Parts: sequence; C-alpha cells; structure tokens
Amino acid sequence: MKTDPAEIFNSFSVPKKDYTFKSITNGLINDTFLVLDDNQAVYILQRINSNVFKNINAVMQNIATALPLLKSSNYSSINLVKTTKNKSYHTENGYWRVLSFIENSTTYDTTTSSTTAFEAGKVISEFHKLLQATDIDSYEETIPNFHNLIDRNNQFFDALEKAKKERTAAARDAIEFAEELLPDLLDFCFTELPIRVCHNDTKLNNILFSKTTDKALCLIDLDTLMKGYFYYDFGDAIRTIVNTAPEDEKDLSKITFNKELFSSFVDGLSTNKNVLSKEEIASLPLGAVFMPFIHGLRALTDYLNNDTYYKVAYANQNLDRCISLFNFSKKALDNIDYMNATLKEKLN
Repeated sequence: MKTDPAEIFNSFSVPKKDYTFKSITNGLINDTFLVLDDNQAVYILQRINSNVFKNINAVMQNIATALPLLKSSNYSSINLVKTTKNKSYHTENGYWRVLSFIENSTTYDTTTSSTTAFEAGKVISEFHKLLQATDIDSYEETIPNFHNLIDRNNQFFDALEKAKKERTAAARDAIEFAEELLPDLLDFCFTELPIRVCHNDTKLNNILFSKTTDKALCLIDLDTLMKGYFYYDFGDAIRTIVNTAPEDEKDLSKITFNKELFSSFVDGLSTNKNVLSKEEIASLPLGAVFMPFIHGLRALTDYLNNDTYYKVAYANQNLDRCISLFNFSKKALDNIDYMNATLKEKLN
C-alpha cells in the first residue's frame, strides 16, 4: 500500500506548513524523504526497514541515547523529532522517524580529495571521543551478529549449498576467493580488543560535509549504532575513501588503494589519537581487509540467495558488489606493511 509522506509527517511535532517531499533513492535499506519548506530542506523523514531492523525500539533507543552526547565544536548535532504523542517514531504502514536536517550539507559516495579524507578521519575520531562517556551496556544489538564473521561464514556456506547452479557458476571466482581468505580472517576475529560503541556503517556517504567549508559535520544513518570494535568503523571508512571507485564498479582496474587518501584519513584520526589503544591501532590494517571482505561476503551470500536483502537495480548487482569489494580486500592485503608503517608513524 502506497503511503503519503505528508500524512505521516503530520503525526510529528513540527510547525504546520505546506511541506513538499523529495524521495532520496541512493539508500540501500531505508526509505528516505527530504522534507522541504519553500524549497529549503528542513527535515529528514525515514521509514525504517523492519525486515532488516526487527527491533525498532532498540534502534530508536540507541539513537536517543547517543544523540545528546554527539555534539561539540567539531561535531554538528542532529535532533530527533518526537511525534505528537511524544514518541520517537510513528507506526503507520511501517515505522517512521523524523530528524533535523543540517543546512547546507551534502554527502559523497567517493572522493579523490585529501581534504575530504582528512575530514572524514577527523569526524570519525570525534564521534568515538564523544561516545567514550556513554554506558556501552545500555546499547542493544540492532542487527544480531552484524559484523560476526563466524555467523556470516555459516550463512555463506548455507546459501552456497542451496544456490541455483547458474548462480554458483557465475560466482565461481568470488566463491574461491572467499574460501581462500576466510580461515585467516576467522582467526583475526578472536583478537582481544576493547569493546566500544561504534557506528558500524561508516562508509563515506554516511558522513555529512559542509558545502561551503568542506568540513565534515557529523555521521548519519545511526541505525547500526551498537557495540563493536574500532576497526569496524576504520575498515568501513577505508573501503569507501581510499578506493575511489563505487562499491559495485565492474571495471576492476578502477578500484584503487590510494595511499595519499589513506595517509590523509589517518592524519584526521590523529586529531584524537588518544582515543585508541595500542591494541586497537595494531588491529587496523587487517580491519581494512576485514570490512570490505565481510561486506563482499554478505553481497555474495545475498546473490546466492536470489537477492533477498539488498535493493538491486539489475540482476547481477550483488555479484558486482562482491567482486569489487573482494578486489579491494586483496589490494588492502597487499598494502598491509604500508598501513602498519603509516599508522605507527601517525598514531603512536
């Protein structure tokens, strides 16, 4: 059933005006609308994907707990708008929420700019600095085992066993790469590291930037806010900043590990270098291999399962995502020594 966003929006505590709504189509999970007042964006209206986020209360409680802490001179605050019934979300043909819109802001899917890479590192380090004061035990798991490679490994082999022959044939090289790299990365999962509250989806387009100053403002899409390891947020950022190609790029020659962008990103992190322990810093190079790999494995599993999780624009998009992400994992693996040296120089 088609839902009128204006009707939903009237259920929130906002000034009564003649708003217009513009659908934002680049998200893979939620349905998002830009709310405009006289052609100026003022709010974000989202329908949360309850097929992915089954515990809506946990999602919204985590966000409500974190947002009051996420503000500083280096971090722009976002406000959660309550419903007319003083709730954090509205239920009507799905689960809806409204967030304030930061004026004159934008996002980037990829970058070739050292300034953007630096600012991304800086705002991610600020995010973690601000959440050091939070009680990590008050955060619930919004997607169970989200970055749990043991669980993703099991899902992959289950999908592989049940997949159609034509799909396994098309994905043969990707399947072989996964089977080759899985043992080493499964060992990495048992590294003992501090647990902290992480964003868990710090791809570049989940960072807001100022259109006028190029400064990174804050992180957005906080649905996956929950316990994790810092290398989750590091690796997710690296895979979308150091690689200047989109994650479903078909021409593998365009997939890069740009050392200048890596160095700039780490320079940004170093603005709050005391946030990280020595053990966390040591884990980061493999984290840059781990995160694109686990995303690639999820895309491959979804492809073998006939595309039931991610939105796809064409038949083999999940396979293209997988191959691209695996290719970047290999490039990150080839640059382990460089990453170790750079991180040691800039963060220790």
